[in-house]
Amino acid sequence: MFRWFLVIFLALIVLSAALPWLEKLGIGKLPGDIRFRLFGRTFLFPFASTVLLSIVVFLVARLF
Repeated sequence: MFRWFLVIFLALIVLSAALPWLEKLGIGKLPGDIRFRLFGRTFLFPFASTVLLSIVVFLVARLF
């Protein structure tokens, strides 16, 4: 359980760092991705994008 929590947390960090590049592909704008502005800063919580990318990585790992 802790291992999955750690993997999801790391995936959120990596996805947030790569988001400007991934937004050109449509990742980060899915229903379930939460974005809001507070005090002039934009905060993004890409939950749906993280799940989608995790599924893709899982399927690629299963094939190889």
